[in-house]
Amino acid sequence: MQKETASSKELLPHLFRLEYTKMTAVLCRHFGLKHIEAAEDIVSETFLKASEVWGINGVPENPTAWLYTVAKNKTKDYLKHLTVFETRVKDAIQTDELQAEHDFEFNHQTISDSQLAMIFAVCNPANATEAQICLALQVLCGFSVAEIADAFLTKTETIKKRLFRARTNLRNDNFQIGELQEQAIQSRLDTVLSTLYLLFNEGYSSRSNNHLIRKDLCSEAIRLVLMLAENPLTSTTDANALLALMCFQSSRFDARATNDGEIILFEEQDKTLWNQELIDKGNYYLINACSGNQISKYHLEAGIAYWHTTPTDDHQWEHILLLYNQLILIEYSPVTALNRTFAFAKVYGNEQGIAEAEKLNLTQLNHYHCLLGYLYAGTNPAKAIGHYQQAIKLTKSPSEKRTLTKQIEKLTILPGR
Repeated sequence: MQKETASSKELLPHLFRLEYTKMTAVLCRHFGLKHIEAAEDIVSETFLKASEVWGINGVPENPTAWLYTVAKNKTKDYLKHLTVFETRVKDAIQTDELQAEHDFEFNHQTISDSQLAMIFAVCNPANATEAQICLALQVLCGFSVAEIADAFLTKTETIKKRLFRARTNLRNDNFQIGELQEQAIQSRLDTVLSTLYLLFNEGYSSRSNNHLIRKDLCSEAIRLVLMLAENPLTSTTDANALLALMCFQSSRFDARATNDGEIILFEEQDKTLWNQELIDKGNYYLINACSGNQISKYHLEAGIAYWHTTPTDDHQWEHILLLYNQLILIEYSPVTALNRTFAFAKVYGNEQGIAEAEKLNLTQLNHYHCLLGYLYAGTNPAKAIGHYQQAIKLTKSPSEKRTLTKQIEKLTILPGR
């Protein structure tokens, strides 16, 4: 029976984002990573057939099951074409790289295990950090080259080259898409968490003006870390802390920017837009993360994000500053130093905050000038404007430029100017 009301044009993109990566992971488990392109071709052909058949006959009663059935049949057909198999695969692989045909199955456990293993395969230390993120977006999240280029504000040709090199390393790696072994988990878990952390930040602090892409990046990062947190082999305190951080940060996503992508300062955010369900989930995973004795940067950042979602506490900024003081000792970065200085100013006042910021002397960073512009705004509008103008010169984000321009306009019309 067909669903007459469903539109294949509306449903297929949604199913593609949800199921494409799952199918690819299972097929890579079957073929081996050396033949990831063959796996992707089979899945792409499955969705192409769906667009043709569903456009004529309508959407089937269970569209997801239909896709998996077609993908499974196409895989069997692929293996039956011996001439293709002989010329493209057999000579290049070991005899045990392909599993027996009767072992091939799409089921919940296989999909879950394959996806988890694929995360560890993609987060290959042989690849540069940006290449890992690009590969994660394409292989684990189903993003197109154009979408990845949009997220990075980079030319598509640059992304293609980056992906080509990363895929070559992926194919040459001996990592197996099968049951994860403890040794593989221990050797790569830190890299996996770091890649997914950066993937989330690319969405949360993205320079892209595409609001949908930015939100999708955060959602995909959460989905992948959730897989780690739900699996006993990978549900470490660090993984739970990272998931808590992502939940807290995502809870304020809709309040952080206007529909046009302009940034809304924390004090000006509409708190009714905060997602309480995500805040509650963040609390849950943060409690799980505190079951051990070790504290990572993810624990400290999750704690900072927690206090940002608890704005009624009179000592909120003191708590945040204390956590930043610990964080900067574990892992220094210019962004952490600037964020700590903002918290410092909230506790000790803007004048001392300015002195603390100027010690950093991070004059080549737009966020440095954004911070000083904010801190000078109440006492020295001229200096504030100068810093905002410098920040505009240093940023590549169109939305950030508009936001800073508005701040300048507000200062320009102040009484006495």
